[in-house]
Amino acid sequence: MSSSAAPPPAQPAALYGGTSGRRVTVRDIAAAKERHEKWPMLTAYDALTARIFDEAGIPVLLVGDSAAMVVYGYDSTIPVTVDDLVPLTAAVVRGSKRAMVVADLPFGSYQTGATEALTAATRFLKETGAHAIKLEGGRRVVPQIEAMVAAGIPVMGHLGLTPQSVNVFGGYRVQGRGQDGDELMADAKALEAAGVFSVVLECVPEDLAARVTASLSVPTIGIGGGNQTDAQVLVWQDMAGLTPHTAKFVKKFADMNTLLGDAARSYADEVVSGVYPAPEHSYH
Repeated sequence: MSSSAAPPPAQPAALYGGTSGRRVTVRDIAAAKERHEKWPMLTAYDALTARIFDEAGIPVLLVGDSAAMVVYGYDSTIPVTVDDLVPLTAAVVRGSKRAMVVADLPFGSYQTGATEALTAATRFLKETGAHAIKLEGGRRVVPQIEAMVAAGIPVMGHLGLTPQSVNVFGGYRVQGRGQDGDELMADAKALEAAGVFSVVLECVPEDLAARVTASLSVPTIGIGGGNQTDAQVLVWQDMAGLTPHTAKFVKKFADMNTLLGDAARSYADEVVSGVYPAPEHSYH
């Protein structure tokens, strides 16, 4: 019998920056919560940025209905449709190798009931290869969540400031203050019971987000909810400084607006002056 000690058990790969040869799954996300490991999520809407974020180790990419504004130029998320988001989601799936790709169900695709929600979610999984879907709302969307989970579709919830309900809220306002926090907590518990694998908390007081995070066994993903949530998400154009006006919770980690503007002007100046294309850019 060998006297050598048994090798230590393999440590689970970190969710952020991991290099496994497979896609991140809901089990990986659940395990990260058990390890108290924080992780980042970003939006993506095309194959090129999806590849960049995937290679940077971002474990979850969200094809958000925020595409309505940052891709299609609308002033809210409400106009965007399933048909608008399907090709964007498919591009993100094709551009990534490891990240879980989550597709947002847009306004009007699930509000009338479970059948409509299941139909829309099925389209995303079958036509784009998405690995999960996200929808907004609390107890009112529990039947939709239960139907999708029963059909084998992983579901991410979204509470607090739900942009599809901006007309009801009267604008983009912080949600869950005072007694409204008890309602949001009840909604979070209802989503967990319905089977979601995670919950986005948008524009809620930091102490409320912390309490919700501590009370749920599934991870919470903050966007304007302080730093006590299990994960964080930002619209990538906000994160990279492409959008001129952003909410208080956004930190700009680069100044892509200036960088791209400078590049465009440099290109234009060289074209106008005849410097570009130079001989090394020409075929002979």
